[in-house]
Amino acid sequence: MRRSGHNIGMLLLAVWLIATGLLPFLNLNIPNSNTILSLLAVIAGVLILMGR
Repeated sequence: MRRSGHNIGMLLLAVWLIATGLLPFLNLNIPNSNTILSLLAVIAGVLILMGR
């Protein structure tokens, strides 16, 4: 499901950037947040490289 020029890789990248930037300011204690953000970054990178 594509939305006018956006792809899932770029959407995941945007989510990763926002989450990485906000978590330190919000003082949220999310278990395994480093692992989750790392996986999100890897998945976003792979999808961008694949052109999706």
